[in-house]
Amino acid sequence: MSILIEIPAVIASKAMELGIDIEQEVLEYLIQRLRLDPELEARIHLELADKFLSEGKRLSDSDPVQAAEKLYKAAEEAIKAMAIRLNLTDVLTRVTSRGRWTVTDLERAVRELRRRIGPIVVDAWSHAWYLHVLGFHEAKLDSDGVKERMKPIEDLVRKAHEILGSGTG
Repeated sequence: MSILIEIPAVIASKAMELGIDIEQEVLEYLIQRLRLDPELEARIHLELADKFLSEGKRLSDSDPVQAAEKLYKAAEEAIKAMAIRLNLTDVLTRVTSRGRWTVTDLERAVRELRRRIGPIVVDAWSHAWYLHVLGFHEAKLDSDGVKERMKPIEDLVRKAHEILGSGTG
């Protein structure tokens, strides 16, 4: 079940101006507010990773800017899922106290996940960050540039499925 929420134009416009992702903010708020079991929270982040990966692949030919951002978000959500599942306490304590994830939290999670599961995390995160900055914010990548960076992100989401014990996405 999905719920469609209508956001007043002035709020949506201001959020876009400030680079705030309304969907992400609402999801993070609800996850925090519902005080979900960590296993369920990790699975929600993994489900979001699958959704963003699918959308990124679908958009890669027609809208490389949006595809780049969706692929970045897929990597971000996979990292969150693994951080929660592997109980990266240092990172999760900061996230909980702040009520949201920051890029610094994601960077810390990437370093710890690299120690625990290997370089796949850093490789995928580097590609995702490249897509986020040059593909989305700067709109410098065409479809081929986005597609070249897709596989490591697919591999990361697949690894998250393995870690969460849910097979491949």
